[in-house]
Amino acid sequence: MDYNKCAKEVLAAIGGKDNLVSAAHCATRLRLVIVDNKKVDQKTLEDTDGVKGVFEAAGQLQVIIGTGTVNKVYEEFIKEAGIEAASKDDVKAAAAAKAPLWKRAIKTLGDVFVPILPAIVASGLLMGVVEALGKVYPDFGATDWYAFLDMMAATAFAFLPVLVAASAARVFGANIYLGIVMGLMMVHPALLNGWNVGSTDAINSFFGVTDGVIPTWNLFGNIQIGDYVLGSIARHGYQGHVIPVVIAIWVMSRIEKWLHKKVPEMIDLFVVPITTIFLTSLATFIVIGPIFALLENYVLAGAEWLVHNPIGALIVGFFYPATVVMGLHHMYNAIEAGMLAVEGGLNTWMPIATAANFAQGAAALAVGLKARNAKTKAVAIPSALSASLGITEPAIFGINFRFFKPFVCAMVGGAAGGLFAAIAGLGAKSYGVTGFPGFLIITNAPMYCVLLLISGGVAFALTWFIWKEEVPEAAPAKAPEAPAASDNADKIVSAPVDGKVIPLSETPDETFASEALGKGAAIVPTGDTVSSPVNGTVTMVFDTGHAVGLESDDGVELLVHIGINTVELDGKGFTKLVKDGDKVKIGDPLIKFDAAVIKEGGYNLTTPVIVTNSDDFASVELLTTGDTACGTQILKVQK
Repeated sequence: MDYNKCAKEVLAAIGGKDNLVSAAHCATRLRLVIVDNKKVDQKTLEDTDGVKGVFEAAGQLQVIIGTGTVNKVYEEFIKEAGIEAASKDDVKAAAAAKAPLWKRAIKTLGDVFVPILPAIVASGLLMGVVEALGKVYPDFGATDWYAFLDMMAATAFAFLPVLVAASAARVFGANIYLGIVMGLMMVHPALLNGWNVGSTDAINSFFGVTDGVIPTWNLFGNIQIGDYVLGSIARHGYQGHVIPVVIAIWVMSRIEKWLHKKVPEMIDLFVVPITTIFLTSLATFIVIGPIFALLENYVLAGAEWLVHNPIGALIVGFFYPATVVMGLHHMYNAIEAGMLAVEGGLNTWMPIATAANFAQGAAALAVGLKARNAKTKAVAIPSALSASLGITEPAIFGINFRFFKPFVCAMVGGAAGGLFAAIAGLGAKSYGVTGFPGFLIITNAPMYCVLLLISGGVAFALTWFIWKEEVPEAAPAKAPEAPAASDNADKIVSAPVDGKVIPLSETPDETFASEALGKGAAIVPTGDTVSSPVNGTVTMVFDTGHAVGLESDDGVELLVHIGINTVELDGKGFTKLVKDGDKVKIGDPLIKFDAAVIKEGGYNLTTPVIVTNSDDFASVELLTTGDTACGTQILKVQK
C-alpha cells in the first residue's frame, strides 16, 4: 500500500488542509475534525484505496483504515496537512469546541443525565416489580416486604436532585462532595417536600399554619421592591425538579474555580469550600431555584401536552430520528427525568422514543434482508438487532441515513407508533431504556407490544417496497493470474488465549461485529496472556499494549484486540512481551494483561481476532465455538 498516496487522497477528499481542524488516530481509524463537512467528498473518500469505511460520530469524521496501516497513513497525513499530531482527547476537545453553543449545552445535559441512568433504571424496574406484585397479590400491599421494596424503589426518585448534583459537579469540574451537599440542601427535611407545594393540607400540617401559605425566610428584613421582598426564600425543597440543580452546580463550579485562583494556597482549604457553599446557597434559593423551577414547569407542561396530544406525538415520533442525527436527543433525558421527578410521575416520552428507535431497526432489517451486497447485509442485520435493544446509532448512521429512503420510511413508522402511544396512553416508570428491554418498565405490556408491531411493521413494509439497492457497474473482467500452488492451501489461525470462542457478530462493538475491519472470531478470555495465533511476524504492537498486529508466513494479516475500547486505559493493565518486527511461532507470548484492572475500569474483555485482509481471500471460516484452549485452531482462511 502506498501510504503517502492514501494520505494525499484522504486529505483532498475532505477538502484540503484548510478544511481540517485536528487529526488523531486510534487502532483502526483516522479521527478528523472538519471545518465544513459540506466540503467533504464522501464517495471519493470511501472509494480511496486503503479506506475501508467512513462515518461521522461525536463531531468527528472517522475514516477506517485498519490495524498496522492506520498509523503509517496518519504519519503521512499530518505531514501533508502540515499539522501537529494530536491525541484522541485533543480531537474530542476540538470537536466539542467547534459545536455551536446550543449544541454544547444539549451535550452537557446528556453528560449529566446519562451516568445516573443505572440508578434510575434500577429504581424504575423495581417499582414495576412492586406494582406488579401488588396487582397479582392484593394483600401484598399490607406486608413489610411491600413497604421495604417500595422504599428501595422510591429512593433514587426521592433524592434525584442529589444524583443530578453529583453528576453535574463531575461534568463542570467542581468538587463532587460540595455538589452533593448542594443537592442534599435542596431536598433537606427542614423544607417542605417539593411534591407538596400545591397541597394546602400538607403546608398547614408541616408548618403549623392555617392559611395554606408557605412561610418564607427574609434574610435581609422586609426590604421590598414592588411585591418582591429582597432575599426572600420560600421554605420548600426542590423534589420534582432537575434543571435548577444543574444550573446551581454550574454556578457553584464557576465560584469555586474563581476562588481557587484568588485565595492563597495556605488558606484555600478553609476559605474556598465554605465561601463556595454560602454564595451558591444564596444564589440557588433566592434566584436560581424560583426562576428555573418555574421555567422547567413550563417546559415539562409543554412536553407532556405534546406527547399526550395524538398529533403532537405523531410529530415527535417522526422527527425524533432527525434529532439523533443532529446529536440533540440527549436533551430528552432531562425531560424524562423531570417527568419522573414529579410524585407518581410517568415517563410518557419513552414509548414515542421506542416507536422511533424500533422503526429504525425494522428499516435496517428490511435493507439487510433485501440487499444482495454482502457488506450491506453484514452491517444491516446486526444493526437492526442493536436498534431493537435501544441502540440506534449503527442502524441510523451505518444503513438508513446512508441510503436515506430507509431513514424516511423509519420516520413514518415512528410517527405511526407515536400516534398510537398517545392514543393508548402509554407511559414508563424509568428512562434510558427502549425497544425490547422497555417491557420491563412500561405500564401496559400488551399495548406496548402493539406499539412495536405498528412502528416496526410500517417501517419494514415501506422500506421493503420503496428502497431499491443500487447495483454498481461491473468492472471490466481481467484475465485471472495463475496462483502459486501454495496460495491454494488453507491457512489456519489458532486461538491466542484460553477462553470461550464466539462468532464475531456477537462482539459488543459494531465496528468489529459488522466485519468492517475484516472477518474473524472473538474470544472471551479466561487466561491472562495473548500468544501468537500464527507463525509469522509482529507488524505492530500498540503503544498502549491493548492490541497487536501480525502477518503470518502465508500472508494472513491479523489484529488481536484485547477487550473493547481498552485503548482508553492508556496501557494500564497491559505488559508488552514483543516488539515490532519480531518473528514469532504459534504459542509464543505476545502481551500479558490484568483482567481485574480491565474490568475495574468498566471495559468488556471480549477479544476480537480479525483477518484484516479478508478481501484477499475467498472465505474466512469459523471452525469452533465455546470453551477453547490457547493454540486450538479456530479459523480457516481459504484462497
